[in-house]
Amino acid sequence: MNIKQLEKDYKSFENKEVTIKGWARNHRTGKNISFLMINDGTSFLTVQAVYKDLENKEEINKLHIGAAVEVKGILKVLENSKQSFEIAATSINILADSSEDYPIQPKKHTREFLRENAHLRVRTNTFNAVFKIRSELSYALHKFFNENDFLYVHTPIITGADAEGAGEMFQVTTLELDDVKKKEDGEVDFSKDFFNQSVNLTVSGQLLAESYALAFSNVYTFGPTFRAENSNTTRHAAEFWMLEPEVAFAELEDIISLSKNMLISAIRHVLDKCPLELEFLNSLVDYDLVKRLEDLVNANFKEIDYKEAIDILNEAIEGGHKFENEVFFGVDLATEHERYLTDVKFNAPVYVKNYPKEIKAFYMRLNDDQKTVAATDLLVPGIGELIGGSQREERIDILTKLMEAHDLSPEEYDWYMQLRKFGGVKHSGFGIGFERLVMYVTGIENIRDVIPFPRTVRNCKY
Repeated sequence: MNIKQLEKDYKSFENKEVTIKGWARNHRTGKNISFLMINDGTSFLTVQAVYKDLENKEEINKLHIGAAVEVKGILKVLENSKQSFEIAATSINILADSSEDYPIQPKKHTREFLRENAHLRVRTNTFNAVFKIRSELSYALHKFFNENDFLYVHTPIITGADAEGAGEMFQVTTLELDDVKKKEDGEVDFSKDFFNQSVNLTVSGQLLAESYALAFSNVYTFGPTFRAENSNTTRHAAEFWMLEPEVAFAELEDIISLSKNMLISAIRHVLDKCPLELEFLNSLVDYDLVKRLEDLVNANFKEIDYKEAIDILNEAIEGGHKFENEVFFGVDLATEHERYLTDVKFNAPVYVKNYPKEIKAFYMRLNDDQKTVAATDLLVPGIGELIGGSQREERIDILTKLMEAHDLSPEEYDWYMQLRKFGGVKHSGFGIGFERLVMYVTGIENIRDVIPFPRTVRNCKY
């Protein structure tokens, strides 16, 4: 028996003996009656066990927070109480006691303190809720793509290709760092390395997913990605997960529709499956959380061109609004710009389309104006950019020029170019940082608090 099973059907167990195993969250002892709060991780619910005259009462009274216990007793349904039921314990067996220095005590802890104890922080209500929602979001995304006939592709973590052309990659090598072999020209001799070439941890599975889309039509990859970006913001981590669908015979509007349906489906799933977790986070972390999520699934999504977005922002400046970052055609929109569009101008999610080619990746399809590419970002209220996608450039001659403009060698991407040569068709895709989605759905503001064991600059504990 676990707490989730009792929670679902506690009335059918009324006045019957039940047994649960879990960890002590709180413990209040009294002269005549004592209370032990237990959670087993199967539910957000913490169950109260009430005990009086147990044979091992003195031993139980001494147990510490964090101890593992087995409780047997009679389930009592409660009326007019925050708790639906409790257990009148007939026996409590200590399976594994904790110690006095257990750091997660029943009091308020700072997020910084809990990050230092990431191996234990999931025993708090906040992180229990966050990581339950993270799990349900992951399931919801897989379920959505499975039900829409997408093939799940596992793209490699170690790669020789830089999908973004940014160069902020972690290098992987078996070379002895204190004695790196070099060639006569001073370059590292990678012929001595494991892969016989320079390789890195992936920043995206997109390019390889494209190859599968041009065989299976609808595919997606969902896995860890890495950026060696020296950033200490609340939105950046060195290791994070990316969901990246790729669709053959699809144009920009097709993936706008796909991404919208995916997002609505995933959030609806969490609203349905995690009401207690969302209610808790709504009361403690983000007072508008549930309303914001419900508003999104019922929202009228807007679509505007990048040029229109710039015009709107400039009109705001003329009207007296002040931005810290400049606004001009060609600027990469800052978070404050995105928030103005979603929170002030439209009060709705906004797809911004057709960005200047200079600020987007090499693989995005060049528009007929020769100045913009068929790219889109989904901006959502309260956070800004959540999803980025584009129609991919399928014309090999134009792709070659775009790569050269981004200082990339088409020869090094020969296999990618062949996809255009051998039956290449229009295709499109998008990417969503999974942790950013978890942040949006939980109201948590720091990416370090939605990753089980975060990897950031100068931090790789565990």
